Amino acid sequence: MVSAPAKPLLVAAKCWLPAVRVAARSSLPKTNVSARATPAEAPLLPDPLDEKQPSSDSALADSNHSIEAIRKRADFLAANRGKRFVTNSFVLLAHRRRTDHPIPAEMIRYGITVTKKIGNAVVRNRMKRRFRALLAQVLPDNGLAGVDHIMIGRKANKEADFAALRADLEKGLRYLAKKLD
Repeated sequence: MVSAPAKPLLVAAKCWLPAVRVAARSSLPKTNVSARATPAEAPLLPDPLDEKQPSSDSALADSNHSIEAIRKRADFLAANRGKRFVTNSFVLLAHRRRTDHPIPAEMIRYGITVTKKIGNAVVRNRMKRRFRALLAQVLPDNGLAGVDHIMIGRKANKEADFAALRADLEKGLRYLAKKLD
């Protein structure tokens, strides 16, 4: 088995953001540790390796409620017993969790299901990415706390506009909020 040679660090830095910081550190001359950079000399790009900075997902999620993905099949099956909202592009399920559930009551959880009936892997993965982005934008503000939300993709003749998907999701969340209360 033949493997390709690794790219030099400076070449990798042109196409891979984490390599930029490593390449910059290795090419800089040693400086006095006591000297501090002024705000004008601060780097323009955030350090992707810095754990202190919040990621875009967590900053978005902290606006009102925190959101989390559903990972267990039992939670998906439980949500199937919940209320439904159907559109041309997706089916939205909402199921209020039990009071003795180990997940905190203020947590909003979501799940995405796209079956092989939709299309090949490329089509299914694109649909899942769009749903993930849509839920990250809408759920922190409009999601129901203590509720599991499941989006099930539906096959359509043409792909729906993102703004139309967002409007449908917000309408569905308002409808399900009335049904669950």
